[in-house]
Amino acid sequence: MTVACLESLTFGLGHLVRAADLLDERLLLLTRDSAYYAYELDRLPAGALDVVVTDTFDVERVADLLRRTPELHGLISSTDTWTPAGAALTERLGLPGLDPAVLRLTRDKAAVRNRLHEVGLTRGRAVESAGPDREARGLLLKEVGLPAVLKDTAGTGSQNVWLARDEGELDAALAEASGRDLKGRLFAEPYFSGPVYSAETLTWTGRTRLLGVSSRLMSPEPRFREEITAFPVAFPDPQRTSLERWLDRVLAAIDYSDRFAHVEFVLTADGPEVVEVNPRIGGALVGEGMCRALGVNVYEAMIEAALGRRPRLMDAALPGGPAVAFVLGYPAAPGVFTGVTGLDRLTDMPGTPAWYPVKQTGDPVEHLGDSRGYAGIVYAEAETAELATHRAVAAAGALRVLTDPFPHPADREAPGG
Repeated sequence: MTVACLESLTFGLGHLVRAADLLDERLLLLTRDSAYYAYELDRLPAGALDVVVTDTFDVERVADLLRRTPELHGLISSTDTWTPAGAALTERLGLPGLDPAVLRLTRDKAAVRNRLHEVGLTRGRAVESAGPDREARGLLLKEVGLPAVLKDTAGTGSQNVWLARDEGELDAALAEASGRDLKGRLFAEPYFSGPVYSAETLTWTGRTRLLGVSSRLMSPEPRFREEITAFPVAFPDPQRTSLERWLDRVLAAIDYSDRFAHVEFVLTADGPEVVEVNPRIGGALVGEGMCRALGVNVYEAMIEAALGRRPRLMDAALPGGPAVAFVLGYPAAPGVFTGVTGLDRLTDMPGTPAWYPVKQTGDPVEHLGDSRGYAGIVYAEAETAELATHRAVAAAGALRVLTDPFPHPADREAPGG
């Protein structure tokens, strides 16, 4: 009895293994590089799961491997990058799963924006003809206006996102975007001002339960680098109820009928506005934080959904636990990651702070403008998300993420070369 996992998020694999064990299933991790999960795998008992290294982008190869897996009951695909492959595999193998067309829609940010605009759930539409030529530029200014956000329809981790507050920034963004290798297509949408949040939801047969809301503190404009997250944000009961109803309508509008979703939104002066809908549980330490703050292993619901069963989490009373917060640890300059100083100070700080490593010594850190640049995460707990944030920020302030400059190309040449 096996549930396969097509890659995974950086953290959460341990919770997933324990959830599978509880449900009498064996977890099989398919991955291109098991070193990516070193932190989680090193903390699990030997033989806790099966790991197969294969080209997880090769749908034919993975399908053949899964066909030869005895008693395969389900497939989990919890990352943005492998969502299309996971959808193709569940359809091909006849496993429980969302309609692949729905998952393809969620991976197209422009299409989601326009679907929501059609049903009156957003004030702005997407313009996909964003380009540097005069006609495309004119259409963008007419249909979207300024300020605007330009981004990749299939982007992840705040990569390839530009804020254009005036025509000069628009021209610079269009020029820069024209030289980028995008995963999808370039499009523009209105820039909605206000604090950014993520709703952590679970949906089954079209009904959505709001499990909680994560704060998302970002870098100053014009960047959109994620820096601090806390869970759960304490909304007044009427506002939380209103948010849950709004989220139910948003997910229904794109036919998202089952499973976890991580819905990023801006809380504007005129109400919530969707940023994007991610067909998965939240990344970084969001899943870990949900388990601790809600007092349940939410990954059990992920396994149950993969098996085609109604997740018990849809109806369960939540015992609760500490609120959590975490800070992404970026170095001051790009270069070769060499380590972190100050870790010994965490033991004397409140909130049981801990460092969760993402990068290993020797890894390159080339991009500091988006989430590719953080080397690890500082986590802390408290009675409220606000207090947890204070503790996590204080703990992060005691650490320094270090890099050495990249070697000059001439220094890397072999002697005599």
